[in-house]
Amino acid sequence: MAGSVNKVILVGNLGRDPEVRTLPSGDRVVSFSVATTESWRDRQTGERKDRTEWHNVSIFNENLGKIAEQYCRKGSKVYLEGQLQTREYQDKDGNQRKVTDVVLQRFRGELTLLDSRGRGEGDYEGGNYASSGGGSSFGRSSPMERSPGERR
Repeated sequence: MAGSVNKVILVGNLGRDPEVRTLPSGDRVVSFSVATTESWRDRQTGERKDRTEWHNVSIFNENLGKIAEQYCRKGSKVYLEGQLQTREYQDKDGNQRKVTDVVLQRFRGELTLLDSRGRGEGDYEGGNYASSGGGSSFGRSSPMERSPGERR
């Protein structure tokens, strides 16, 4: 086996509206949080239990960032694929902190809107927006999935 794999798949709901930041390089980063909830029944009490995990998501992919900014809102259900990336920072009290983010890199990642929460005119039925290898064929990650006119 060659190398290693760093891939994360999440299906969950946005905890806040996407925020857009511009880096000193001029690149834009879209950030939001996604909640994933695991549910089960307690064997002894029969009571339903839930555990919610919160994930920080950062999108460096320009096209996926635009889609997230335009169509995603707090509560939107999404499917996304990215990579785990840990970063360090200093908090306001001067303590060193580490945080792990799910990152959709510049030419990698996938974002699928799973509900019809969108803004703008008309009804938006969700959609699949993928990026691979720098191409701009939204929603289709391989040449064989594209129509003949889209194939290069």
